[in-house]
Amino acid sequence: MTATGRDGIKFFVNLTELDLFTAETGQPTNPALLDTEPLRQFSSIEITQEHVTVTYNEQITRYYNTNAISHREWSYKYNDDADFVKAIGKVVDLVREHLQDLPENLACPPGCGECCRSYEPFVSQSDVQRIADHLGLSYRETLRRYVNKRPSADGSTVGWLKKTGPALSDPCVFLKESRPGHFTCGIYEARPNDCREFSPIGCEDVDASRWEREKTRRKKEHAQRRKSRR
Repeated sequence: MTATGRDGIKFFVNLTELDLFTAETGQPTNPALLDTEPLRQFSSIEITQEHVTVTYNEQITRYYNTNAISHREWSYKYNDDADFVKAIGKVVDLVREHLQDLPENLACPPGCGECCRSYEPFVSQSDVQRIADHLGLSYRETLRRYVNKRPSADGSTVGWLKKTGPALSDPCVFLKESRPGHFTCGIYEARPNDCREFSPIGCEDVDASRWEREKTRRKKEHAQRRKSRR
């Protein structure tokens, strides 16, 4: 039979399947209770070893001080569905193919120091102690000289490293110019974890030429693999 959903869209209902469902489960069924809203856009797709879960058709109702967010969610145990297993297998193959892709920006030019001017690394107690030991100072003196103190709510950080001036573009207090245009970190061995984990991805000053050569090589390999499969 043909029915009309709550969104005004007509859809086909297989009454035989509904009757069989009721007979097998003992749960009464009614076409009017079916959610017939089509998937217009998805927010996320999560795939595990057994299930695929799709969240879709997110709606946001905005108020002055809060947002009410709702979405639909569909979950399916796909292990015994050959079509799904094959489709997800193709996704896994694509992941494997791109797993070793490198970022557009690969390496910083030696002595750049651009991130040491625009970045304000947060420091933990252990960071401050490591810097203090490196400089031969006490923890308290290192905190006073080199850290803008502002403890985080969870206690994970005690502040961030000072700059040589008040502007965001001013260099870190530990940035040293070894020669004109060439910068080094004055506490590199003891630098904060924020600096150790910093990535140059997105920085316009990095050297991407090495990655451009790598991309050309990989494109040729990919084309050769595709040609050999034909």
